Amino acid sequence: MYLDFYGFREPPFSLTPDPRFLFLSARHREALEHLLYGIRERKGFVQITGEVGAGKTTLCRAALEQLGPSFRTALILNPVLSSPQLLRTILVELGIEPPGRSDRALYLERLNEFLLAQVPAGNDVVLIIDEAQDLSAELLEQIRLLSNLETDRRKLIQIVLIGQPELRAMLDDPGLRQLRQRITVRFHLTPLDREETALYVHWRMQVAGGNGRPALTPWALRRVHHYSRGIPRLINAVCDTALLAGYVEGVERLEGRHIRRAIRELEGRAS
Repeated sequence: MYLDFYGFREPPFSLTPDPRFLFLSARHREALEHLLYGIRERKGFVQITGEVGAGKTTLCRAALEQLGPSFRTALILNPVLSSPQLLRTILVELGIEPPGRSDRALYLERLNEFLLAQVPAGNDVVLIIDEAQDLSAELLEQIRLLSNLETDRRKLIQIVLIGQPELRAMLDDPGLRQLRQRITVRFHLTPLDREETALYVHWRMQVAGGNGRPALTPWALRRVHHYSRGIPRLINAVCDTALLAGYVEGVERLEGRHIRRAIRELEGRAS
């Protein structure tokens, strides 16, 4: 509703993980570098964690765009699966026709054949599991076993686990010490600070085609950061609602009261 009024080509604060809108704060840039380094250097396992809404999925999609055609990737967004379902999903994501019969051993055989065929082709295979904190202990063990697929000189598959802080606690379980010992690249993504929050807001409006309208007062930006605690998803939610409030009033300058109104609506306290 407010796009034409403010001159945006598209919504600046959409909740979808669009890599075009990725704001590379110092910590996000560092996380992206860790992720790409772990994959390109074939480190085996990479672990990226962060709070809900911190931008992990957007970061993941940005990394996929930078990997290039020599990487074959499988992205698992919903890891609440059985062991055979997980293997079947990996095959489908890699463009492999699964066997007609649901058989874990057949799935592994087909996957191993595919991985071995990528070596002479000069391709690397990457498995990325988002929301990895939802994996069961059984599936985590299955994933560890996938890392055993290797030749004498290299791992055949790189595995990236992306999840909330609970993932770190899960991997501290003594029963998963074999998996934990194989994770050689780790990074925890922290929220934006107040200055970065302001830069993030301006960045997203610029990418969406904004030309300086609307302007957010320093007090409005402080309230955005205080409410969101620097979590990008919450920043998006409050700013999107505040833009609608500004549009309804027909103003091009968003003040603290617009942010307060947006927060009340988001919290279900609007009168």
